[in-house]
Amino acid sequence: MPLTKVVEISPTTRHEGHSKLTLKVNDQGIVERGDWLSITPVRGIEKLAIGKTMEQVPKIASRVCGICPIPHTLASIEAMEASIGCEIPTDVKLLRVILHAANRLHSHALHNILILPDFYIPGTETKINPFSKEQPLRSVAVRIFRIREIAQTIIAVAGGEAIHPSNPRVGGMYRNVSPRAKQKMADLAKEGLVLAHEQMEFMLEVIRNMQNRGFTDVAGKEIPIPRNLGYHNQGVMATAPMYGSSSLDEKPMWDFARWKDTRPWDWYMGEVTIDLEDPSYPIGGTTKVGTKANPRMEACNTVPTYDGQPVEVGPRARLATFKNFTEKGTFAQHIARQLEYPNCFYTILKCLDNLDTSGKVLADHIPQGDGSMGWAANEAPRGTDVHIARVKDGRVLWYEMLVPTTWNLPTCSRALTGAPWQIAEMVVRAYDPCVACATHMIVTDEENRIVAKKLLQW
Repeated sequence: MPLTKVVEISPTTRHEGHSKLTLKVNDQGIVERGDWLSITPVRGIEKLAIGKTMEQVPKIASRVCGICPIPHTLASIEAMEASIGCEIPTDVKLLRVILHAANRLHSHALHNILILPDFYIPGTETKINPFSKEQPLRSVAVRIFRIREIAQTIIAVAGGEAIHPSNPRVGGMYRNVSPRAKQKMADLAKEGLVLAHEQMEFMLEVIRNMQNRGFTDVAGKEIPIPRNLGYHNQGVMATAPMYGSSSLDEKPMWDFARWKDTRPWDWYMGEVTIDLEDPSYPIGGTTKVGTKANPRMEACNTVPTYDGQPVEVGPRARLATFKNFTEKGTFAQHIARQLEYPNCFYTILKCLDNLDTSGKVLADHIPQGDGSMGWAANEAPRGTDVHIARVKDGRVLWYEMLVPTTWNLPTCSRALTGAPWQIAEMVVRAYDPCVACATHMIVTDEENRIVAKKLLQW
């Protein structure tokens, strides 16, 4: 009779934001049920948005994250434009796509730094320290930092600032770029394209090497790597290979009616007692035996579903939807992410070729809205980032953010089944989590305050 035990990794590491893993495992240490949940405090962006002007809310929404403020800014602006029915000039779209592609580059490069310590230098038994001064790792780190520098500089030129761009606005942009700025971005993109190819080839070699090893070392113990690590039976969701879609499109690539939010109370496991502990697990050991955990009460994220099921979003979902990419699981997510590197620079160069620096960058008429619902889905580095708004007389009546990691939290939970618990974090990191964006507290029954009441009782 198999014996099920509970082990907890809290917090998980080497990603943005705070999350934890509560894992039920069998007597072989294999995950039978995994709950991955956000424990980052709720920020309440949606509530803050109500009553604000449609120009204020994108600036507020972008502050939910310092890694992916570009997708949040653009999705928020375009949700407003979709709600009020505002069409933007062609050159605005080109500048926004440039910003978006550059942000994806910067994020993917950062993710390389975060995952590399899980991998080995091919042909050796040495795990990779991306901050090592030894070659060839020193050159890899320098290349990654240069790619990020190039991407952030392009964002600063086109967007106004590298982190929270000031140039995009409802109806367009505040300014076009000068011919000199356009040339500067093109020069940077051409330099970056060479580096992107080199970085992609390096990462693919490292990932394939790991995939073929069959085992890894965690805290001095040899842990087997299943061939199907990170597999799940859920679908994928993506709205475009590069940019996204909105409800203004002739053929929208996302459907509001197919989305449903579920309370964490209805999804995650209830109270459990930790009865498996490993003090040697990096960093600082797992949660101590005897500690009580209650994922359904601790989760700060909702559980969105599409057609009633969780879905995977991100690079693998984009390639599976638009490029016939058929690989599955943790390593496939890593591989898909690397394959996106060069296309980001090709996209930037193509947009710059078509950009008219004398073109207008503001709509002739910006309606103030009648309260209609509009949405925009932006393909952020980590996946589909949906913002939904209702705007009336220039002010926001209702606002919702369905960010990539919110979609991936329940999907990854299911993908943990069958993995040795010691490498569960490897499965999580493959999703490139941005947990800070994914924190939401919902009260679906405003009259009875169900969620709040249960939290108080715990």
